[in-house]
Parts: sequence; C-alpha cells; structure tokens
Amino acid sequence: MKNIRSIGISSLLLVLGLLSFECVAVEVVKSLPDSCPPVLNHKFTTLQGENANLCQYAGRVVLVVNTASYCGNTHQYEGLEKLHHDLESKGLTVVGFPANDFAGQEPGTNKEIEKFCRLTYGVKFPMMAKSHVIGAEMNPLFVQLVKATQIEPEWNFHKYLVSRDGKTILSFPAQLTPEDSKLQDAIESMLNKSQ
Repeated sequence: MKNIRSIGISSLLLVLGLLSFECVAVEVVKSLPDSCPPVLNHKFTTLQGENANLCQYAGRVVLVVNTASYCGNTHQYEGLEKLHHDLESKGLTVVGFPANDFAGQEPGTNKEIEKFCRLTYGVKFPMMAKSHVIGAEMNPLFVQLVKATQIEPEWNFHKYLVSRDGKTILSFPAQLTPEDSKLQDAIESMLNKSQ
C-alpha cells in the first residue's frame, strides 16, 4: 500500500511539474509583442553566441549603433552605456553592431570584442555579433535603416534612432556623441510619445 501511495504521489508531482513547465513556456512566448515593426523583424546572434530576436524591443525606442574597438570614437561606448542605463526603465534600448568596415578598426573575434567592451567600458547593453553595416554584405537591419533614412553609416559609431512603433527612424553622424543635446532631445521626444 505504501508503494502504491508513493507511486501515486510521484506521478502527481510529475504531472504538476509538466504543467508548470508548460505555463513557463507559454509565458516566454507571450513575452514577445503581438506585432513587430518590419524594421525590427530580424534575428541575430549576440557577441556571446546567443540567438536574439529584435522583435523583443518592439514598443521601445531603439538606438542602433555600429561600433569598433580601435577608433577615435570608441570612447562613445561610455556614453552609450550611460544612456542605456539611465533610460532603459523609460523604454530605451541601445543595441551595438560591431563592424570591421571602416579602416579595419574592429579586427577581433566576437569573444575579443565582448571582453574589450565589458572590461574597458562596462558595456551591458545588447551587442550583436560582428557583421557588415555597409556594402554588398550589409546586414538586413542596416539595409532597412539606410533605406528609411537614405543615409549610410559614414564611419564607426553612426547612430539610428528608431521610434516605439518603428515608423520614425532618425540618423545621427558618427562624430555626434551620446551626450549631444540633438540626440538626447530626440530620444526624450520619442520616449514621451506613446504608441
């Protein structure tokens, strides 16, 4: 009788375990927004080798930046991390896209780039794996950003600001720092607009 009772309890726990697992899986699926703006409807790999669906940022203001570790603008990582940290709770996400397209200033591997960004500038905002942001091999997000703004990145740390609904995309030149009032005002304006 004891054996039957323990088997029954084990079976019940197994069923409850499976049910709770299913609930967790459903919640993960539901965490992605119902509609994703076409500009964000892309999947990439992060510097850490994980899959990333940019649709997870739908409904947020997204600052997309092509980055490089050995550039005169590399110090902008600090300002970008500050922006991300200070405004993340208000709806801003900074996303970095390392590229070796300008004067070979991002020659490292994804692991080397990740280590440099983390240890030198404390970067915690999402960083995608190295890709191209100009030319025939331009990654699909940048294809859409360039098409929308008619402005291609001219150097490392070019910035594109995407509104919550993905319908407004602004372009800012590489030399414009994250602290510049033009960028800060545009971010605040987009953050203050509801979808």
